[in-house]
Amino acid sequence: MSFMLPKSMDRPSDTPGKRTPSRVQPGSIIAVASGKGGVGKTFMSITLASALAQAGQRTLLVDGDLGLANVDVQLGIAPETDLAAVVAGWIELEDAVINVDGGAGQGGFDVLPGRSGSGTLAELSTDEVSRLTAGISALSLQYDKIVLDLGAGIEANCMRLARSADRALMVITDDPASMTDGYAFIKVLRGYAPDVEQSIIINQATTRAMGQQTYEAIARASKQFLGFRPALAGIVMRDEKVREAMRAQRTLISTDPSAQPIQDAIAIAQTLIGNSGGQNLHC
Repeated sequence: MSFMLPKSMDRPSDTPGKRTPSRVQPGSIIAVASGKGGVGKTFMSITLASALAQAGQRTLLVDGDLGLANVDVQLGIAPETDLAAVVAGWIELEDAVINVDGGAGQGGFDVLPGRSGSGTLAELSTDEVSRLTAGISALSLQYDKIVLDLGAGIEANCMRLARSADRALMVITDDPASMTDGYAFIKVLRGYAPDVEQSIIINQATTRAMGQQTYEAIARASKQFLGFRPALAGIVMRDEKVREAMRAQRTLISTDPSAQPIQDAIAIAQTLIGNSGGQNLHC
């Protein structure tokens, strides 16, 4: 099985103006991960992409949950094509990209959708994942930020995608299973790709103090057993408006931009924009 890489990797585009000209420096790739499902990882990916776009960053959201993609479901979009078509060799990677809320550079962001229930994507070989990550890296020449929504857990292809990122944001809640599995992801990625900068987002926090407490537990364990302390990217408060936006299949930033989770995500996005190296993150 093989698939086509973006035009920017193999030949000039024969459709002038279809894509923004390539940048001199590629945009950063930010993987959003979780040790287990149900912690709000995909919603966080969407919200971060929205916040980055609102801040003027050309942003691409990639649904990297191979086989169980649901970015399109949460956004209420019905893409005509997706990563499965790319893998099959029917289209090029950049031709699967679709616009959301006007698209990148127009106040919205772009999406590279996956396909839920796709055995083809779920069973990609090592070489195929390598080609996929190479294609995503090539697309980074057209964007300021690429948000890569990973599948939950530490499955091999998930880790291969994570390794392609400049930074990994681990989404964790105060649920003990989330904390345990989140730490496991941090541990595996640290051994697998030590150069990927890791930081933590505490999601669905009932109070700031409780969110800080959850972070400290993970940070202490990481320092004690792994020899490093991942930074705190931010704490996102629990809010019923999140579920309402998900049921409406809309971005929360478009339905209620003043909601606290949006303000929290904007703060995280501003940190990512202002300091891709992470020195301003809280340790």
